[in-house]
Amino acid sequence: MTQNGLYGSNSALFPESEHAACRKPAFHSLSRPISTATVRKPMTSRGERFTTSSLDGMQLHALHWGDSRHTLVVLLHGGGANAHWWDHIAPAIAERFHVVALDFRGHGDADYPEETRVGAFSGDLEALLEHLGGPPVTLIGHSMGGGIALEHAARFANVDALVAVDVSRGASRRSRRAARLALALRRTYATREEAVGRYRFLPPSEHASEELRLHIASHSVRPEADGRFGFKFDPRWFSLPGRSRPDLSRIACPTIVIRGGDSSMLTAEGAEALALEVPDARAILIERAGHHVFLDQPTAFLKAVLGFLPAKLA
Repeated sequence: MTQNGLYGSNSALFPESEHAACRKPAFHSLSRPISTATVRKPMTSRGERFTTSSLDGMQLHALHWGDSRHTLVVLLHGGGANAHWWDHIAPAIAERFHVVALDFRGHGDADYPEETRVGAFSGDLEALLEHLGGPPVTLIGHSMGGGIALEHAARFANVDALVAVDVSRGASRRSRRAARLALALRRTYATREEAVGRYRFLPPSEHASEELRLHIASHSVRPEADGRFGFKFDPRWFSLPGRSRPDLSRIACPTIVIRGGDSSMLTAEGAEALALEVPDARAILIERAGHHVFLDQPTAFLKAVLGFLPAKLA
């Protein structure tokens, strides 16, 4: 049916700020039309499953690109998505960094535990960083992943830079509810080919190439116990309540908030309000892109990210 970068509690995680600061953030716009062609770099990922003592025997999954001796960049997917959503983006970043994309529990090729609990995905990020030796990290998170990245940076001092991509803020109640209901449906299909063909992004990603949709779909289908085929996420996670909003004023690292110009999940007002809450943050607008900015406009997205990451981190 659908995949998306929206976690059910995202809207509750970062509600509208009650404190409108006096300063006005710099809102940069990448407005020139960008080709929707898939960004390609000749670099193959390395997959691994891992566990730590904090995971109580559960295994997570991650993809690696680049030299592990380089500075670490961690990519965090949205709700209902998986690490392979970054396949067309990660190789370009990995020319300068060691890039790792995580599959949160109940997503992708990680384990699907019976227990669901609020805050588990934040624990997954902490487990990944423990597994990698606890180095300083740059976090790039989309939607739910962006919310988790913001929360982590507010709690820990090991984040060098942060990119929050179209986190949910300012979306209407109707839009949030529609996304939750669509993700909660557990549809299956008779064949793998049918499941890949029916795979769609939610909210719709109007500018993403069909080639990219097929690539992500091919990594997002799994056989079910009854022999049919479904998608690689557990919809039970989308019914959990949100956590209380973290104190974003505690984030000490440079931050950019990237918004798709056509996004219904992060409004212009929401992006500016979010940038105001983080001391060293600015908002960037990418035109001709919806909620899934890096699928709709991968070239513009990479331009914004690579131009932001400090050269000293490489």
